[in-house]
Amino acid sequence: MPATQEALHFLSQLKTTTTAAISRDFTEDRIWLNGREEDVGQPRLQACLREIRRLARKRRSDGHEDPLPLSLSYKVHVASVNNFPTAAGLASSAAGYACLAYALARVYGVESDLSEVARRGSGSACRSLYGGFVEWQMGERADGKDSIARQVAPESHWPELRVLILVVSTEKKPTGSTAGMQTSVETSALLRFRAEALVPARMAEMTRCVRKRDFQAFGQLTMKDSNQFHATCMDTFPPISYLNDTSRRIIHLVHCFNAHHRQTKVAYTFDAGANAVIFTLDDTVAEFVAAVRHSFPPELNGDKFLKGLPVEPVPLSDELKAALGTDPTPGGIKYIIATQVGPGPQVLDDPGAHLLGPDGLPKAAA
Repeated sequence: MPATQEALHFLSQLKTTTTAAISRDFTEDRIWLNGREEDVGQPRLQACLREIRRLARKRRSDGHEDPLPLSLSYKVHVASVNNFPTAAGLASSAAGYACLAYALARVYGVESDLSEVARRGSGSACRSLYGGFVEWQMGERADGKDSIARQVAPESHWPELRVLILVVSTEKKPTGSTAGMQTSVETSALLRFRAEALVPARMAEMTRCVRKRDFQAFGQLTMKDSNQFHATCMDTFPPISYLNDTSRRIIHLVHCFNAHHRQTKVAYTFDAGANAVIFTLDDTVAEFVAAVRHSFPPELNGDKFLKGLPVEPVPLSDELKAALGTDPTPGGIKYIIATQVGPGPQVLDDPGAHLLGPDGLPKAAA
């Protein structure tokens, strides 16, 4: 029987659920992702485990009462599930390692800041440990220990802001985020210029936009920065192309939509993948979803095309249809997830939500 176990979820409609359990009966560390056992010896995973155990030993040596006697000698089992595509450019690694760090900290009794721990697994995971709007600080130390995250504003700060995930592909991307960034650091002069000359000022401007809830400036800066990120990918040698033809059609759609309204009503950003993240305000969601349906009509799953928050269907005006210009591309977008800014990690106290059974192994899928 596991000595203890915790489960948690992350974000609003996009969630990672993670359960961690430690037990004297476990003979080795093990981890399962989306029902499939993974190599627990992965360096980034091991880095997180080592640091959590080091912090747990430090806490004990500092005289804190240990609620789990001998727990540091126990092995750990971890199961994690995403309800959105994994390794497809939607920050599954960031969410996963944030959840992992948080769950491990609870089972090992660690109470310190976990931002630096999560960053050992995935750099951007440090941002995922906080809800709302979060900044990843560059830091100055050579060991990177001060490259951590801080919350700019809570999730309640901008209640009108909405997020639409346009899922173009659920396949694993051919070039991983970490490997791609390492190659860009080594070969892209544009990336060096971007990091040194542009990012600090853009971070300050983005913080201002969020605090003032200035969607016009927020949206334009978001799109410009996304475009420049992908320009650095093309400036990498050999070049990296995360976007595909549908991604570029989405970019065109957004600019046509905004031009029709003569203002920035929606904004796109693409991480290291083909899937689009769209920002807009709640009074624009329905019309833009209608525009997406018009431009990328679902082929088979029309009733399941929209997931997450409910969106009332609205008709699309003939003027906007004409402004969108290009011929529809059936099936170009698999589905849309409608969501909003969410909280940080949340503990799930219901044992039924735990992913591991009493034997410490993943529960059978329902």
